[in-house]
Amino acid sequence: MNLARYCLTNAAPDPGKTALEVVGPGGVILETWTFQALGDAVLSVASGLQAAGLRKGDRILLRIGHSSDFPLLFFGAIAGGFVPVPTSAQLTPAESTAILEDSGACLTLHDGVTALPDRTGRMMGPDDIQALKQSAPGAYSQTDQGDPAFLIYTSGTSGTPKGVLHAQRAAIARKPMYQGWYGISAADRLLHAGAFNWTYTLGVGLMDPWANGATSIVYDGPRDPDVWPAVMEASKASLFAAVPSLYRRILKYGNVTHAAFPELRHGLTAGEALPAALYKDWKSQTGRELFEALGMSEISTYLSSGPDVPVRPGSPGKPQTGRKVAILKETEDESSLARPQETGLLAIHRDEPGLMLGYWNRTEETTAAFRGEWFLTGDRAREDADGYYWYEGRADDLMNAFGYRVAPEEVERALVAHPRVLEAAVTAVDVREGVSLITAFVVPHDVVDFDLDELAGYAASMLAEYKRPKSYQIVAALPRTASGKVKRQALRNR
Repeated sequence: MNLARYCLTNAAPDPGKTALEVVGPGGVILETWTFQALGDAVLSVASGLQAAGLRKGDRILLRIGHSSDFPLLFFGAIAGGFVPVPTSAQLTPAESTAILEDSGACLTLHDGVTALPDRTGRMMGPDDIQALKQSAPGAYSQTDQGDPAFLIYTSGTSGTPKGVLHAQRAAIARKPMYQGWYGISAADRLLHAGAFNWTYTLGVGLMDPWANGATSIVYDGPRDPDVWPAVMEASKASLFAAVPSLYRRILKYGNVTHAAFPELRHGLTAGEALPAALYKDWKSQTGRELFEALGMSEISTYLSSGPDVPVRPGSPGKPQTGRKVAILKETEDESSLARPQETGLLAIHRDEPGLMLGYWNRTEETTAAFRGEWFLTGDRAREDADGYYWYEGRADDLMNAFGYRVAPEEVERALVAHPRVLEAAVTAVDVREGVSLITAFVVPHDVVDFDLDELAGYAASMLAEYKRPKSYQIVAALPRTASGKVKRQALRNR
């Protein structure tokens, strides 16, 4: 099995059908790639890399901005039997150097604009990439389902970035999402708001639409939140994927009504927890559903709501059909499952085909991530009587308040329910040695008449005393990673 071949041929698409559409401001079409042209270009890149003397399994660092070259090189490398290492264009030279050295990449493909690693090695720039795309198309490499396919580095919000190695089978293992989250068909046009390098975009925005014979639409232009309604409408997107924070900004700044973007069937969201209030606002203002999924770099999504799993606001949904998911007690007992409504550690069975092969060059960390037959996601959750899971935050984000463990997400949910609060993030901030305070960083809808004492009183009505923030700070925006996750460490360092 070869991941690139599966994505581009699984649905036996009409060769002349549009596979990829790159659109600009207002939805103006900048590039159109048919399945035939896309497949030929991918196989040209594959044969060009093979002719360059690379060996099967060699890692290739991608330092490419937001252009169609990114997917061509990513899938081309996999088609040739190599292992691409996608990276964010926002990385500094020092950050990309760390990934280059850790991955052992023997080649860096770059666009001549994106910052390069400090350490030089073998590189191929814009002219070389153009030559790769003009190579005579070859054939897909004969790889096995367990062979390495790509190496993605985690965002590093809770530690040093580490490589997550995925197998060729990772694409076909995404099948539970097709109907369990998207409800996708070949007739769909899926618009993804993320950058090409993000696993959320590579999977949801490219792999899955193509594997179903659908059209992927990617936007290239200013990222102001008010542009998205026009892009959705002009591109005739039937599905739209983004992080919750973008949906929030679209509702605040965009022209959103029931009549807007008429082709859109429903929205998809992942990357961070979807607040119940935001879901209700989206559905009220657009009349469309917003389906959430919970996942991670190590497996992609495994919990979701969807056309066949009605939304329960505040919950990411249920395990997708066929997924092996459990909640374990927060003990060292390998066989102990949490009781219904008991918060525990969210886990995935090691037999799940979408689970990573392991952390790159980190055997001990890979072993430590398992408890018996279960991979510990690092997330805490509980399951209700109807089989819905409720996210209770990261295990390593837990705060300690007077001997009680407090999940920041629980406090945040209470704060953002206040009508004057746009966003909020909570973390424990050290005020002196051995003393930390639960601190709330709040982004108001309107800072002019915002009253922190009123918010504190509201929190007192919603939360037990030990869970309430002891300090509040008004901020203009929350610091986030390129994938939209809140950087709590940055807040703690303020």
